[in-house]
Amino acid sequence: MAKIVITEFMDDAAVDALKQQYDVFYDQTLADRQDEIVPLVADAAALIVRNRTQVTADLLDAAPDLKCVGRLGVGLDNIDMEACRERGVTVYPATGANNLCVAEYVITNAMLLLRGAYQSTEAMLQGEWPRQALIGHELAGRVMGLVGFGGIAREVAVRASVLGMQVVAYDPYCLADDPGWQLARNVSLDGVLDYADVVSLHVPLTGDTKHMIDAEALAKMKSQAVIINTSRGGIIDEEALASALSQGKLAGAALDVFETEPLSAEAAMKFSGLKNIILTPHIAGVTQESNVRVSAMTAQTVLAHLDDAGEQAIHL
Repeated sequence: MAKIVITEFMDDAAVDALKQQYDVFYDQTLADRQDEIVPLVADAAALIVRNRTQVTADLLDAAPDLKCVGRLGVGLDNIDMEACRERGVTVYPATGANNLCVAEYVITNAMLLLRGAYQSTEAMLQGEWPRQALIGHELAGRVMGLVGFGGIAREVAVRASVLGMQVVAYDPYCLADDPGWQLARNVSLDGVLDYADVVSLHVPLTGDTKHMIDAEALAKMKSQAVIINTSRGGIIDEEALASALSQGKLAGAALDVFETEPLSAEAAMKFSGLKNIILTPHIAGVTQESNVRVSAMTAQTVLAHLDDAGEQAIHL
């Protein structure tokens, strides 16, 4: 019986579906012990990962029978795609399965950051009544700026529009006649930075996008604007962001992804003492509902591939 190795958390129903047809090794903590994955994949036909497992050329060389990699999510920066191509290993991202929850995360944090009224519990418990200090802004009438205009960004655009926001977006890879532009005005990157009250990032981490949002880019934003990153750590220069926030050059930020993950206490020190930042541990794309969808999609595509239904593959 062919073997499937799962190195990070997956919905139990999807794991059970795989077990009905294949020998499954499932340990959701394996990403913390990369060296232990090597012997496990020696006879594996499929590998299922999230974002922390590093699918390198060396790992692929240790898995001569590997047919496909299921990615429980959409980011591919932890997978050596060229090495997969060279070895005939197909990669299946769960495209679209977590769009909704990431969009909701963005809108939620936009509300939290612009309103600025949701960190008063401690003061209230101490008998304070900081009403004047907590008068913030509404989303309605503000501008949502999207950097990258793929599926998640478009879900954000729909929700932002319903809430009365104007939407602008920058994506040089999105054709001018793409129907998605009905949801947003097509502008340059500088246009997003100059015009938006909320900037939300939706781009992959590449050589071109690393530190795309640096000190120079942040300086182009309105001082009362906020920025939200649910894409990949490294898109924002974290040191530059912390400096802008501490100096009042930017009103707030929400980060769900970081240059180094997990975020260590030492790496987090740059944000220490800031009252205008929200930090979460790479959970924007993970809710109970989205985990079911992502896991089911991944299980289905892996099963289809191993059952020789290769025409359903996503060739990247």
